[in-house]
Amino acid sequence: MLLTGTGRTDSYLQFLTVLILFVFVLGITWVTTRWIANYQKGRTLSGNLEVVETLRITGNKFLQIVRAGKKYLVIAVGKDEIHMLTELTEDEVTTLKEHNTQNPDFKSILEKLKKQNAKEDD
Repeated sequence: MLLTGTGRTDSYLQFLTVLILFVFVLGITWVTTRWIANYQKGRTLSGNLEVVETLRITGNKFLQIVRAGKKYLVIAVGKDEIHMLTELTEDEVTTLKEHNTQNPDFKSILEKLKKQNAKEDD
């Protein structure tokens, strides 16, 4: 009887040890990943090029707004090619940013969906 109690205690201690080690390794991994990301971010920043916004069209095709110097370019990026589509003014880019920052709240989205469902039912 006494042996089974110690066996349980040992297994609990082993479980706690493994759990603590797992959390420790997970924490070190998180810190290392953040450090590497900040290091790479610092190395790749230049004063002349910046990707302002990216929109995925399909699995491997994107539209991007890129700032090159003082110009803003819209480019199409595919698997093996990049095409310039147009040039935007700074005012157009600012207007796009303001338009995208207006996130509707959940209640307004739900109301729109209810209205659409009511129209479809009629």
